Amino acid sequence: MSGEAVVDALPYIDQGYDDPGVREAALAMVEEECRRYRPTKNYLENAGPEPSTAFETPALHREMERVQQRLPMEPLSMKRYELPPPPTGRLGEPTAWIEAVDNSHAQLSHQAIRVLNLELQLQYSSEAWRSYLNVLQALVERSQNVHAQLRKQIAAVNWERKRSQTASGARLRALRRRWAQLVSDNYRLERAIMQLEIQLEKAKGQVSTDGGETPDMDLEAVKNLPNKFNSDTEKEVQKRIEDMFAD
Repeated sequence: MSGEAVVDALPYIDQGYDDPGVREAALAMVEEECRRYRPTKNYLENAGPEPSTAFETPALHREMERVQQRLPMEPLSMKRYELPPPPTGRLGEPTAWIEAVDNSHAQLSHQAIRVLNLELQLQYSSEAWRSYLNVLQALVERSQNVHAQLRKQIAAVNWERKRSQTASGARLRALRRRWAQLVSDNYRLERAIMQLEIQLEKAKGQVSTDGGETPDMDLEAVKNLPNKFNSDTEKEVQKRIEDMFAD
């Protein structure tokens, strides 16, 4: 199946990580990866332009220009809190005085609203703040509950993985022992069959005795069997098979 990932690692039962040569092999793989990946000083050169203007507002853009030009910051304007009289040239105009009076009314209304807001804050802000804190506490508790549930799910997944791999490890070890036993049995059967074939050939009188050999030299005949059998004895082969698939 295309794109399917084959997982063949069983970390809960795999052995051999501390064997000689394993660490060296892993370090060699890391060094090979480092040789193939050679980052430059400017490792962001292929990342494209930085989207620095995506969140710039006109006010922020003007402020950035002011900082770049090293200009002083504009002082806080207090004009909205001033009550200027009519200009000198318009002191005799009734409309100028009407505008000044309207401005004073607007300023007084603004200050009255500020005072009202402060009074409302003194009366209701503590309860509003307490309600806001309760909402925050509920959000924190819900997030903690979600976090605890996720941790429980992760622990359950890890425990199930460990249980499954432990059970699979016991089955794999049993299958390895069974396989080694079958290979050993096959070896003994093939060895016995070849011994019987040699004895049968001798019984038929078809075994050559040239070179000083005698009909009673069965052991020497078995040693001259194919190479995969004449290098070790039966016990040595059995031990090698068990060592090969030992846990």
